[in-house]
Amino acid sequence: MAPTLREGDQLLVRYGAPIRPGAVVVFRHPFQQDLLVVKRAAERRATGWWLLSDNRPVDSDSRSYGAVPDELVLGRVLLRLRPSPVWLAPGRRLERLLLTPRLARVPGLARRLGAWVEDV
Repeated sequence: MAPTLREGDQLLVRYGAPIRPGAVVVFRHPFQQDLLVVKRAAERRATGWWLLSDNRPVDSDSRSYGAVPDELVLGRVLLRLRPSPVWLAPGRRLERLLLTPRLARVPGLARRLGAWVEDV
């Protein structure tokens, strides 16, 4: 999940929280269910959530194991606590505001406040 998260980061997770595209989520790996994984929810599909890594060259995500069933998605990451606090779950209103053309011109502002910005 680099650059958003790195190994060893401590996270605050809201288990059972509603998931929406762009949210960072915690889920049980589909093939090794004792393993908890953190990825970004890209889209909702008929068979479950399509989850992708923020680090695109890494393909250990839905590109290799497909959509993750709803029952394996445990919750939404709200905040990275350590090494330095970063909010990862802004409300919809704040996210829409951060993505307006005027605020989108401020480099890195949306990402620093947790809005998901697709890299092109």
